[in-house]
Amino acid sequence: MKKHSYLSIVVVLLSFIGLSVLAQATAKNDLQLSVSYFNSNNKIQYLVAHTKCKIDGKFQLVPNVEISFYISNDSSATNLLGKATTNEKGEAVLMIPPAAKSEWVKSSKQNFEVVSKASALYDETKANTPVSKAKLKIETSDDKKITVTVLEQKDTAWTIVKGVELKVAIKRLDGDLNVNETQTFTTDSTGTISAEFKRDSLPGDLNGNLTLIAKVEDNDTYGNLTVEKVVPWGSKIQYSTGFDRRTLFARRGHSPIWLELLAYSIILAVWIILIHLLGQIKKIKKLGEGVIVEMKH
Repeated sequence: MKKHSYLSIVVVLLSFIGLSVLAQATAKNDLQLSVSYFNSNNKIQYLVAHTKCKIDGKFQLVPNVEISFYISNDSSATNLLGKATTNEKGEAVLMIPPAAKSEWVKSSKQNFEVVSKASALYDETKANTPVSKAKLKIETSDDKKITVTVLEQKDTAWTIVKGVELKVAIKRLDGDLNVNETQTFTTDSTGTISAEFKRDSLPGDLNGNLTLIAKVEDNDTYGNLTVEKVVPWGSKIQYSTGFDRRTLFARRGHSPIWLELLAYSIILAVWIILIHLLGQIKKIKKLGEGVIVEMKH
């Protein structure tokens, strides 16, 4: 009887251990999902979904998660904007298609919802962002003054908005450069900000043109808004090429004379040494043959 009791206890313990291991194996991480709205130059509109997960006490970006994008709170097939998969930065980008226009024009306020597909590691997750339709207007004057206006759509009219923080900068290849020492501006009661351009002698294109950009970033009401304008406030780039000149990194046949002389001198010296060694080897061989003949006699 005691043996049967011991066996029963062992079976029960093993069952509990197996269930515990199974529960740990099937436990899923909590996926954190968010979505941002972007309006570029009052023309291009798109959504960006972000995925991350807290693992070992640290947030990590989650790639390869399939995201479905919807317009309005109803995540039905009729409101589906499209699907995208997150990249190595945990981002999935979707351009808002023209087919969504009928739903977009219904109201001056919209809501976008994203839904992540369930997988072996994560459960299905939802997130949304409400957006009020808005746009930026940028104007410049001959004395290098920049004026930016923030407008919000209410019903069918565009109205000015005060108290909105934005940046005014010049687009560069490695990042935007502020037009002056002020990092951010806030719209006044007229819905505008004024900035003075203080980046004189900044290199532009061949015609001296620079691209100004005004942007609202991560606003809780309007999302991300940008507007651009090209201005002739830069210095002209004088393009020159060393294609036909002899330089250290020039094309074949156009390296510096001194470098070619050095290279050819080294090659010539090596060949002279090799020829000299071959001659010495022949002499040694002849001397050896003469010694053998004398020894025979």
